[in-house]
Amino acid sequence: MIETSTDRIEKEIVMRAPRSRVWRALTDAREFGRWFRADIKDDFAPGKPARGRITHPGYEHVAFEVEVERIEPERLFSFRWHPYAIDPTKDYSKEPTTLVVFELDEVPEGTRLRVTESGFDHIPAERRAEAFRMNSGGWEGQVKNIARHVSESQ
Repeated sequence: MIETSTDRIEKEIVMRAPRSRVWRALTDAREFGRWFRADIKDDFAPGKPARGRITHPGYEHVAFEVEVERIEPERLFSFRWHPYAIDPTKDYSKEPTTLVVFELDEVPEGTRLRVTESGFDHIPAERRAEAFRMNSGGWEGQVKNIARHVSESQ
């Protein structure tokens, strides 16, 4: 687990699963929601929003909203979102977003997933450090969640 700057979070994990299996867990919105803990109503498609609700206990009031940027089959999936946008009374729409990129590589042990979230230096100063800290911990947990999900559902 690597933190390279205040602008980007990088996490990676190797899963004993074929790349096609990990890819499906990332890009099928319903399956993504199972390990990420979100009820996502829309399919993931480049240039399109995907919305729903977070289902993680204590965060059920939080909307899940991403704008899918790229889908390169079995290699790269990316979206933009407002990091740690958990206050339902605040309008985050005027703030810059961060870019979340999932990259897959085949390795001898299975599939390596690298998650990078960048753009924190553009988040308003009053919430930047907390958003970075919370998302860093969040991604650490989420890479474990997807690994567990993939291993249980092969």
